[in-house]
Amino acid sequence: MLTLVWLGASAAVVAFAPLFVSVPAVIVFMAVYIALATRNRLVALDQRCETAFADIDVHLKHRQNLIPGLVETVRGFTKHEHDILLGVTQARAEALAASAPEARLKAEKNLTQNIVSLIGMAERYPDLKASAHFTSLRDELVAAEERITASRRFYNLAVGEYGATLRQFPGNIVAEICRMNVRMPFDLGFERVLIDEPVAIKF
Repeated sequence: MLTLVWLGASAAVVAFAPLFVSVPAVIVFMAVYIALATRNRLVALDQRCETAFADIDVHLKHRQNLIPGLVETVRGFTKHEHDILLGVTQARAEALAASAPEARLKAEKNLTQNIVSLIGMAERYPDLKASAHFTSLRDELVAAEERITASRRFYNLAVGEYGATLRQFPGNIVAEICRMNVRMPFDLGFERVLIDEPVAIKF
C-alpha cells in the first residue's frame, strides 16, 4: 500500500515537473523582454532628442551667419560703440567654437544677451533704425529667433519625455545598466525678449 502511494506521488511530481520548470523560464523571458523593450524605447527617445537638437543647431548657425553683416552695418552708423560690437563678435566666436553641450548652451546664452544689447543700442541712432539694410537684417534675425524658439520647445518636450522615462521603473534600471545619461533642456537664459517674444521688439 505504501509502495502504491509513493508511486502515485512520484508520478504526480513527474507530471507537474514541466510546469515547475516553465514558470521560472517564463519569468526570465518576460523580464528580458521588458528590459529590451524599455531599452529600445529609451534609444528611440534619445534619437528624437538628437534630431530635435540638430534642428536647433541649423537655426543657431543661421543666426550666427547673420551677425557679421549686422555688426558691419551697425559699425557704419556708430563711432563709439566699440565694446558692444566687440562683445557680439567675441560671443559669436565662442558659440562657433563650443562643442560640448554645456559649453554650447553657455555660449549661446552669452550670444543672445549680446544680440539683445546690440539691437537695443539702435534706439540711440535714428539713422541706423531708418537704414533699409539694418531693417532687413533685423527682420531676418527676428525670424531666425522665432524658428529657434519653435525648435527649442520641441527639443525640450522630447527631453522631458526622455527624462521621465529614465526616472520611471524599469527605465531607471535599464538606463543605469546601459549608462544612458539625462539630457539638459535647452534654455537661452533670462534674456527672453528677443527669443520668446520677438514680435514685441519695436523699432
